[in-house]
Amino acid sequence: MATCRLAIGSLGLVWQRGRFGALRRPAAWALRPAVRSLFSETGTWEQDYRADTRRRVEQWWHPYIQENWHKGSEEQSSQKEKFYVLSMFPYPSGRLHMGHVRVYTISDTIAHFQRMKGRKVLNPMGWDAFGLPAENAAVERGLDPEDWTKSNIQCMREQLDSLGLCFNWDREITTCLPDYYKWTQYLFVKLYEAGLAYQKEALVNWDPIDQTVLADEQVDENGCSWRSGAPVEQKLLKQWFIKTTNYAKALLDALADLPEWYGVKGMQANWIGECSGCYFHHVLKLEGRETGEVLSAYTSSPEAVFGAAFVSILPSHHLLHGSSPVGPALYGALRHGSDSLTEVTALNMFTGREIPVVISAKTEFQGHLDSVIGIPDSSEEDTCVARALGLDWNPVLKAEEDDTHTLINSSEFTGLTRGEAFNSITQKAREKHAGGSLTSSKLRDWLISRQRYWGTPIPIVHCKSCGPVAVPVEDLPVTLPKVPSLTGKGASPLQAAHAWKTSPCPRCKGPAQRETDTMDTFVDSAWYYFRFTDPHNQLRPFQRSLADHWMPVDVYIGGKEHAVMHLYYARFLSHFCKDQGLVSHREPFKKLLVQGLIKGQTFRLAESGQYLRRDDIDFTGPEPVQRDTGRQVKVTWEKMSKSKHNGLDPQEVVQQYGLDTVRLYVLYAAAPEQDILWDVKTDAIPGVLRWQARLWGLVTKLREARQGGQAANPSTLSKKEHAEAHRIWVHKNQAIAQVTSHFTEDFLLNAAISQLMGLTNTLSQASPRVVLHSVEFEQALAALCLMTAPMAPHLASELWAGLSQVQSPLTAAFSRSGHVLQQPWPSVDPEYLQTPDTLEVSVRINNKACGTVTVPREVAQDAEKVRQLVLDSPLGTRLLADRVIKKAILSPRTALINFLLEDEGHPSHSSVVE
Repeated sequence: MATCRLAIGSLGLVWQRGRFGALRRPAAWALRPAVRSLFSETGTWEQDYRADTRRRVEQWWHPYIQENWHKGSEEQSSQKEKFYVLSMFPYPSGRLHMGHVRVYTISDTIAHFQRMKGRKVLNPMGWDAFGLPAENAAVERGLDPEDWTKSNIQCMREQLDSLGLCFNWDREITTCLPDYYKWTQYLFVKLYEAGLAYQKEALVNWDPIDQTVLADEQVDENGCSWRSGAPVEQKLLKQWFIKTTNYAKALLDALADLPEWYGVKGMQANWIGECSGCYFHHVLKLEGRETGEVLSAYTSSPEAVFGAAFVSILPSHHLLHGSSPVGPALYGALRHGSDSLTEVTALNMFTGREIPVVISAKTEFQGHLDSVIGIPDSSEEDTCVARALGLDWNPVLKAEEDDTHTLINSSEFTGLTRGEAFNSITQKAREKHAGGSLTSSKLRDWLISRQRYWGTPIPIVHCKSCGPVAVPVEDLPVTLPKVPSLTGKGASPLQAAHAWKTSPCPRCKGPAQRETDTMDTFVDSAWYYFRFTDPHNQLRPFQRSLADHWMPVDVYIGGKEHAVMHLYYARFLSHFCKDQGLVSHREPFKKLLVQGLIKGQTFRLAESGQYLRRDDIDFTGPEPVQRDTGRQVKVTWEKMSKSKHNGLDPQEVVQQYGLDTVRLYVLYAAAPEQDILWDVKTDAIPGVLRWQARLWGLVTKLREARQGGQAANPSTLSKKEHAEAHRIWVHKNQAIAQVTSHFTEDFLLNAAISQLMGLTNTLSQASPRVVLHSVEFEQALAALCLMTAPMAPHLASELWAGLSQVQSPLTAAFSRSGHVLQQPWPSVDPEYLQTPDTLEVSVRINNKACGTVTVPREVAQDAEKVRQLVLDSPLGTRLLADRVIKKAILSPRTALINFLLEDEGHPSHSSVVE
């Protein structure tokens, strides 16, 4: 039994797992401190919030928060509205990094909020567990990649739990387990049966370090592997592809119905390209005899396909370089400098017309194309080629007097306008399975073959009599065999697994060989969001009723680096599953919340680029230099990495600052889609530490006011005190409205915290009599605590416990039983919604309060509009006319604008403070 020792605050905990996938949490008492106790335990409230107080709060409340989540998951009513929040599942490397902490804190916070809003919440977690890193690590250590992966999952699961993150662990999935990849294979078989999975010889991107093929998307702009960084080589191999190009138009069109995805929709559209053409399939012939091969060629004018004169292929086309029967004839005709006619012809499966195959003099066509249909009527260049080669063709476009075109010589489509023919011909071609799916010239099909061991086996058997045959669904999964060792060199270990590789043909029962390529791990992650809705189903990938209930994912959270590959593949699989009748929703994700990086400061020698540790840098001079040599150092901000000496261990950060501080930091330091530059001297950590202490101080303030022996009596407040209480009431409602909007609309959780900090300021400034006697202060403090709970659950839990025992409560705000996360989310008072939609903005000049100005509520966050309204007001005319304004700062936390003037020596306006 493996153990993984972790720390929460200063307390060491041992979490144990009896078997893979079954974690046992320590009993609640084991988390409670042995010295100094909390109010929740003893009923004695500490006045100050110190570091040791914070540690004890988190130690005490950690198990209760976890238990509350799991208990709530079991008790969720089927009548409640659903909310599916999903964060991209991690690769189990064995250690969490700060990027993990950020993305999972965001999803955890949203999940708590939605449950407080009364929704039935699904917040699952799993492991993207196949792939090269595990195989390479196993090679280096002489281990089985399965054992290595399971060990890493165990430790990372325990790390996630130690961070106080609440996931639906009863739905945990692991892509390397047969009960998951059985259904990945099932979906592949469905794709194969639908004609969307196929094998062909192709020039592919070969990673010489990882010894495997890469998809085009996995090669960076410098021609290097996305994972190993090695220069990618071109290699001819027989590979498996998924025909994603057939869905290009549907995927492009569906983007219009999705909400804005922080620029990701534009990235997806650009990746797909304009879908204005299609492929037509051709049967290849050599000297009049069919070879059994099919060549797909692209045209941007499918309506003119009956006028095709030739099919043109590039000199790099796999037909010239592989084992194709037409290869020698094609290669023999290859000439440099001009288009060459060959002995090979292509029979168009749609038109039934046979045309010659031409080797182009070009080295590339538009986009990723390697074969195109030459149609002289739609291309002047094609006309020149056809004439140069002496080819005949049928004219198919007739110009009309109104400058439109109609079709001639085009079978039953003759007489149609060009637009009508475009639609009719492509539809008919699709019906005849001869091509016709609208796609773009930029897009290639998805290459999924990988020549490595640690991946989902492709469920195909190769038979000499029957060709490639899909493994029957009832025989799935095709499980990975145990191999004696992995070397990382040469052929895939599956090639050497002779007993496993030999298999009878499912069709004719004769001798056959299993496919030894495994699938790209992006196939595993292209459908995992479905499996989370029904993770234990042994009869099918998921039950449609459950998938239809939870899908689409309401908020999908992850890194922007996955905006093209993963999201494109996931959208494709979802569209395919809809067409297969497996689900009713076509698009898998309703809202996408992209997450920026957490970057650390890096130091590199200017000459060599070598990364240095911070301890090696001398900062005493005007510019940083290497301490020992004095050589110049380049300072930048980059993604955290051990190799760059700028990484942070989340466990160490939590131990230093606490769980809630780290949570608040990653939420407050920047909007989710922006990068965070980690610098503890200037960043948000000091601010969130002070805010936590101020929240504690507000509860202390109310408790002490109500313990003085004087009964609270709102009727004793003066007119001025009533006005002060009313401003608290207005600010409370404003904060509830704004924070709720940030949680549901734009997900600017940093702005939500700013609103709560502003409300904290307002309550901190309340006079003692308003604290003692006003209902408004009590309700606002309750709302503040509740709205803090999803983001800082441990602190809010203790604050709520303290508030629930306040003497002489004036309202029922604190009398509700249960944990703070079991409380309903605060709502805006109906009276507030009926009041004029205006807001009082405090005006300061050179940091001195000068009065207030009423502004429309809808512009209260617009700095320029608020500035102008103040300048046009009587207050602004009196105090700011003819003054030089250096800057006007609108507070994001509260209704306040501060005008900084250049003439600092002007007489003070302190006499007009109100």
